[in-house]
Amino acid sequence: MIFVTVGTHEQQFNRLIENVDCLREMNRIKENVFIQIGYSSYEPKYCEYSRFLKFEEVMSFISRARIVITHAGPGSIFPILYFGKIPIVVPRQKKFGEHVDDHQVYFCRRMERMNKIIAIYNIENLEHAIINYNQLVESLGSEKKCKEINSIKNYIKALEQICDRLFQKGKPKLMGNTKRLNK
Repeated sequence: MIFVTVGTHEQQFNRLIENVDCLREMNRIKENVFIQIGYSSYEPKYCEYSRFLKFEEVMSFISRARIVITHAGPGSIFPILYFGKIPIVVPRQKKFGEHVDDHQVYFCRRMERMNKIIAIYNIENLEHAIINYNQLVESLGSEKKCKEINSIKNYIKALEQICDRLFQKGKPKLMGNTKRLNK
């Protein structure tokens, strides 16, 4: 399954949605596609979609998807990376009326230099990225990155467990033999 999200920015992102829908219509994308379309005016004809999703729904789609395609909003990219996945990122661009400026293009370039994403600046390159996704991910050396992310996840889980034990029932639990300091 492919999951596409355009976030919650109040401008349309028809360029991305129309392209994905067209690729699905032409059977260039053979698997199911679900698109979160936000404020876009184009409604897909060949893909399932919803305007907005709850946070839990987005996380569920990200975890289940083979490929996640997103705009270049950090709030959309970072959860994908958290799941150890490399997103295909199409930054919103001012010249297409998708955002007020091109800050997403600059952020996308930064993430691309760090080998964290597959960046698509020209929508005509999206098909190639989808069809060759596995090879592109492999070329980024992301297997090592996924292991690093999983290590970080394990560290966070261990830290959460420690915090849960320390703050059981909302009250701090003191550890060991503590003495009250007199001033």
